[in-house]
Amino acid sequence: MQLFYNATINEATETFSFDREESKHIIKVLRKKDGDILFVTNGLGFLFKTEIVLASDSKCTVQMVSFEKAAAAPFQLHLVVAPTKMNDRYEWFLEKATEIGIQEITPIICDRSERKVINIERFEKIILSAMKQSNELYLPKLNPTISFKEFMKHKNKGLQLIAHCEETDKKTLKSVLQSNTDVTVLIGPEGDFSEKEIALALEQNYIPVSLGNTRLRTETAAVVACHSVVFFNEK
Repeated sequence: MQLFYNATINEATETFSFDREESKHIIKVLRKKDGDILFVTNGLGFLFKTEIVLASDSKCTVQMVSFEKAAAAPFQLHLVVAPTKMNDRYEWFLEKATEIGIQEITPIICDRSERKVINIERFEKIILSAMKQSNELYLPKLNPTISFKEFMKHKNKGLQLIAHCEETDKKTLKSVLQSNTDVTVLIGPEGDFSEKEIALALEQNYIPVSLGNTRLRTETAAVVACHSVVFFNEK
């Protein structure tokens, strides 16, 4: 199934048109024509079956045939990950985490962060593309960049975990996870969290966890954490 995206449609929509770029792709590249079926999501769990009624490469118009809604995951996974020095590594994490099944992502600026500015629009496009490619029906939420100190003022639901490399008392990620429970995991930059940041997180009742015996890159640690939580909750 090839999946398309339109943020504006809902259960009451009868007809709608794709924008010029998507219309050109549908008609010129995919060679779709009147009467062809397209599957579309709004990123909110809905799968809409539509039929092309105007095969225009500038304004492809479809009418609704039917729709269904997929059940949401019984838990919410929120990864709070420091931007990497090389943008492509963070983009790789965004793509893979979306494919695996993350719900929310927050880029966080830490004491040792080498990159403090990101292209949020590019990141959103990567997440959207990964959602469509993997036939996911829920679009992950990408939050604005925030400092570690400011993020610590937020209280998150469920488990609050911080993965770091300091030689201190830590639990394994697997040992602290609970089925169908919301999870927030903090992943630091290449130089790891500072001792001050770790101490602040512990004051806010974050549980220090280990992701394994080897030292992982930021983007690898984030994907490992994402997969571990999703795999743990699979039935």
